[in-house]
Amino acid sequence: QVQLVESGGGLVQAGGSLRLSCAASGSIFSINAMSWYRQAPGNQRELVATITSVVTHYADSVKGRFLISRDNAKNTAYLEMNSLKPEDTAVYYCNFATTYGYNYWGQGTQVTVSS
Repeated sequence: QVQLVESGGGLVQAGGSLRLSCAASGSIFSINAMSWYRQAPGNQRELVATITSVVTHYADSVKGRFLISRDNAKNTAYLEMNSLKPEDTAVYYCNFATTYGYNYWGQGTQVTVSS
């Protein structure tokens, strides 16, 4: 049974920083893409950033402020969030997609940015 466990969320003032982590446990093989999504109240879940072995993609709203990285040996993804804004407030979810077509989601971690 594969589980993704997120950590690092919390409350921060505008302009501050947070670092999210997402670690996979269980037997997971050939992770292709590691991604972070977020969902604010009343909004649809949106893609924040994705990293594969060859490309990194960011939503326009976070470019230049957020940095996604991965540690393949630890099956872990990170999201470094800087210059946070109140509009970044949301529940952040990680997603791992394997080359075999499996998709795994974390339970979500709350990020709240106060103005």
